[in-house]
Amino acid sequence: MSAPDLWTYEREYWAKGYETICGCDEAGAGPLAGPVYAAAVILSRNLVIPGLNDSKKLTPKKRDQLYDQIIAQAEAWAVAWVGPEEIDATDILSARMNAMQRAIDKLQFPPDLALLDGNRDHGKAGAVTTPHVMLIKGDSLSASIAAASILAKVSRDRYMEEMAVEYPQYAFEKHKGYPTKLHYELLRQYGPCPIHRRSFLKKL
Repeated sequence: MSAPDLWTYEREYWAKGYETICGCDEAGAGPLAGPVYAAAVILSRNLVIPGLNDSKKLTPKKRDQLYDQIIAQAEAWAVAWVGPEEIDATDILSARMNAMQRAIDKLQFPPDLALLDGNRDHGKAGAVTTPHVMLIKGDSLSASIAAASILAKVSRDRYMEEMAVEYPQYAFEKHKGYPTKLHYELLRQYGPCPIHRRSFLKKL
């Protein structure tokens, strides 16, 4: 029943004359390891994707299913990331903004307007420069942002599962790099690996 409500903001800005609107969101701001990922998605008007919602409200299986539907049905989509070295060299807010702008820049055609999840559009070393509107909790308010949240989350989780094979001692497949008790225990035992964010490890 709630799916039509996800189009409220898209309809509002289409009515204001914006033809092409993308949603943009990021995943992985909080982990101790791995990149921060972002995705940008342009959906055709009133596209129906059953079950579309904020990625945090979905099971991993449902996210995977929706990921496949979104990349098959979106008018345009792109995923980008900022790695641990750049996060450490700047700051996580700047890295988040840079990841989102890179995702927007990778779209097959530029949007007239971006709907961004959150309330920040710039950091000290990065900003979203595409014309945009910020929506707090946008991933539960906008179909485009919800779709982007799923692409970003699934892409990052899949990367961390690959890193779990490369660095099995850290159990990345279990915590995806987030600051869990297990992750801290393994960090204390083995020390950081090349994908750890050194600027996030001050508790050790």
